[in-house]
Amino acid sequence: MAVKQKILIVDDDSNIAELISLYLTKECFETLIVGDGESALTAMESFRPNLMLLDLMLPGIDGYQVCREIRAKSALPIIMLSAKGEIFDKVLGLEMGADDYMEKPFDSKELVARVKAVLRRYKPAVQTAPDPDLKCVEYPDLVVNQTNYSVLYKGKPVEMPPKELELLYFLASSPNHVFTREQLLDQIWGYEYIGDTRTVDVHIKRLREKINDHESWKLATIWGIGYKFEAKI
Repeated sequence: MAVKQKILIVDDDSNIAELISLYLTKECFETLIVGDGESALTAMESFRPNLMLLDLMLPGIDGYQVCREIRAKSALPIIMLSAKGEIFDKVLGLEMGADDYMEKPFDSKELVARVKAVLRRYKPAVQTAPDPDLKCVEYPDLVVNQTNYSVLYKGKPVEMPPKELELLYFLASSPNHVFTREQLLDQIWGYEYIGDTRTVDVHIKRLREKINDHESWKLATIWGIGYKFEAKI
């Protein structure tokens, strides 16, 4: 028997929530209804949904904040539901990390179709045996892969010259370890490099232009010494 996919419905209007649940249950989804943002965040851990339908106007923590907190640690598909139909509201919701945005009132068939479409697009990472040759570090909203020379920041690829990427990878591979400019020159450019330590400063500046400080990590300057990748671990 196929395992039912779980949909977490977050809406303080019980009538709308029950109606949505009815439509989805008929399509063989398992549903759970909660009426506020704090309950939604708690249900994330206990219910472990495959997708969240998230109303924006919630008591306590609103839908925008719920979306922010989820995106800080999870790629869970989120469809925002709101009576606000202005382009600004839709763009804001999508920029915060929602996968889709539906304006109330909506057609039940369209809602079900969008749920299925978002679930088709979402492919959770498959757990495989670690590759000993893989050079990759991951933090919230940041993946630096030196094996294929790619950087993902907030889910989007960031173009970087090789030395910038190598510098970022080296620092991120040793979180909270302080390196002098001379050490970074030796590690990234090699002992044969003929140049001065300002090269490191220029590359750090360029990295900061492409990757902003995150609440969980940042490129930190240690005045008079050098740099470190500061992370909450």
